[in-house]
Amino acid sequence: MTDHADGDHGDSHEGGHNEREHDAHTREDGEHDGHSRSHDGHGGSGHGGDDHGGGHEHHHHDVASVGVGVVTVSSSRTLDDDPSGDAIEAAFEGAGHEVNTRELVHDDYDRVQSIVDRLVRRDDVDVVVTTGGTGVTPDDVTVEAVRPLFEKELPGFGELFRRYSEEEVGTRIVGTRAVAGIADGVLVFCLPGSENAATLGATEIIVPEAPHLAGLAARADENESDDDDGESEGGDEGDGESEGGDERDGEEAGDNEGGSGGGSDGGEE
Repeated sequence: MTDHADGDHGDSHEGGHNEREHDAHTREDGEHDGHSRSHDGHGGSGHGGDDHGGGHEHHHHDVASVGVGVVTVSSSRTLDDDPSGDAIEAAFEGAGHEVNTRELVHDDYDRVQSIVDRLVRRDDVDVVVTTGGTGVTPDDVTVEAVRPLFEKELPGFGELFRRYSEEEVGTRIVGTRAVAGIADGVLVFCLPGSENAATLGATEIIVPEAPHLAGLAARADENESDDDDGESEGGDEGDGESEGGDERDGEEAGDNEGGSGGGSDGGEE
């Protein structure tokens, strides 16, 4: 894990936390070493195709490891007292992935959106996981802040998370709004703020699926970049044709001037 930033934490999936006010702070453990999103694919067995069936080819775009950003959304926690963030970090690092940043932010729409938007633009982050702010209280704004960043939403994540959580919290699960999506080619998962919910979501769903989904998301992002480059090259060729047309127009203008000049000189003679 490399760096940390400021903020606070709270949520409604489980019981409340001790309400203690802490100043936002930053812990710097070192510089992130630019885990760039150049992913090494590896094979594997399992479920094929985009949904089901098809054998190990389904994992052709899996990545060996992912870089992770963890964001704790709370008005009562600090990075030194963040069991939910700790649980997410432990789940990823226990599976051989690297948590490159831990951040903590108050329950504030603009600040949550700004931090997530900044993280998905980092070259060393393939997955962002937020914890907190997915409940139904007025200050639970994580879903509202993050969802506008999604280019694609992954509804299956929230459905599966609620199904798994029902055994623990029963019908109270209807108040949990866990969501996931892809923003700027990066996976973003929004979990409730309780330690149990964070552990369940990270260990049972996110960590097992992150290498495969990150590989697919990165592939889509690369394809879009290739398309943009192709359009740009096409535009340059069009400019070349336009320049050629301008040269021809110049030659025609010169011919016309030569013809006019010859007639005029002849008249004067």
